[in-house]
Amino acid sequence: METSARSPVVDLWKREEGILSPRCFARRLGGSEALVMRLRNDKKLEKHGGCVNTVSFNSDGSILASGSDDRKIILWDWDAGTVKHQFHSGHINNVFQARFMPFTDDGVMVTCAADGQVRQVNILQGGKVCTELLGEHEGRAHKLAVEPGSPYIFYSCGEDGTVQHFDLRTKTATKLLTCKNYQSSIIHLNAIAIDPTDPNLFVVGGTDEYARMYDIRRYKWDGTSDIGRPVNLFCPAHLLGEDHLGITGLAFSHHGELLTSYNDENIYLFQKGQGLGPDSWLGPNREGLSPESEGPRVFEGHRNCETVKGVSFFGPNCEYVASGSDCGRLFIWRKSDAKLLRAMDGDKYVVNCIESHPCATVIASSGIDNDVKIWIPNSTESATPVNVSELKHKRRNRFWQVALPEDLIAQVLARRRRRRDDDEFEPSNSDLVNLLVQWANGDDSSDENSGQSSEGPGDCRVN
Repeated sequence: METSARSPVVDLWKREEGILSPRCFARRLGGSEALVMRLRNDKKLEKHGGCVNTVSFNSDGSILASGSDDRKIILWDWDAGTVKHQFHSGHINNVFQARFMPFTDDGVMVTCAADGQVRQVNILQGGKVCTELLGEHEGRAHKLAVEPGSPYIFYSCGEDGTVQHFDLRTKTATKLLTCKNYQSSIIHLNAIAIDPTDPNLFVVGGTDEYARMYDIRRYKWDGTSDIGRPVNLFCPAHLLGEDHLGITGLAFSHHGELLTSYNDENIYLFQKGQGLGPDSWLGPNREGLSPESEGPRVFEGHRNCETVKGVSFFGPNCEYVASGSDCGRLFIWRKSDAKLLRAMDGDKYVVNCIESHPCATVIASSGIDNDVKIWIPNSTESATPVNVSELKHKRRNRFWQVALPEDLIAQVLARRRRRRDDDEFEPSNSDLVNLLVQWANGDDSSDENSGQSSEGPGDCRVN
């Protein structure tokens, strides 16, 4: 609840009296909870021919870029709801991320995709577009991280466990490290983020419980060594040693706070100083943790198990935390106390991407639907606070999970093997067809968690 001292009316009076600068007034108003409670889906941007996997604003927020399974990049005038430009990305598989490089007059972008490629896009005068290959990962390249304020430097991470450093001045890709766990197994990386308070530090997350922080200054550019040992690790104490977990999303606030989003788990906020230290990479160890030490803040209510979901801060001062969910909703929590404020329907199936506008109280979201949704605070009525226990569950068909025929075959055969191991018989072809139909309709009765919950695989689970 906002106090009267920070109410919009008082702030307006202070601005008019010259007590509060226009810039400070705009930032305070933009972070007002009253605006968050009036967010609504104002428009849909419909032009893609597949799932929209990435949305990002340019530096002043006037243009929104989106990338999709159709391998196209579209630049939107999101306010007008019109297409400014669209072009083929040059990738041969689903586009996973597309970012503007700062201080390039929106003329340079970088992209990565399921084909493992990292590419540069040059948008020339007259609308001509040139794309070129900068580097490749073995396997899918999920995320990029652009160095704050740099028109040249960015990083990529991929399922091969590698982090690559790119410099557009030399068009070079430098492999910095291969992320491995304490058993020397490669960690497939899903997310990477740079600390804006110290751009020498970056964090990666993937198929284990740790968010690993590295320092680029430790790399020797003559190639004689890498920076394979983290300078810090982040993980909630109760998740240490949990081998079924992974990190799907990472984000830094303007103040250096770190958000980590876990699959089949919650979202956690780490303050500076809440890391486990550099030696935890040797293996799960709870002995060094003080029972009295304050753990990370926990954000509960969403479901994250079906897809690779991002997580982000929202508000001019990062006052809120936002995430998508397998139930097709967009969730917003108050950062200060992890109170769930909003759970808005944002997709028929799954919301994966949340992007905050750099200046205004505006959100762009996307997921399995072939569109981008724009959320602005123009509702005539304020939403009521969310009661997590009253969120209705939703079931859905699961054919959207399959991008390629081989994906469908692999998932159905995996289910067939589980049935065979459990029942000790070899199903016939008709049994295989039945398995396909049951899988598509969300019948997951053969899974290990069968009987533990009445919720179907498409339900919005509340932890």
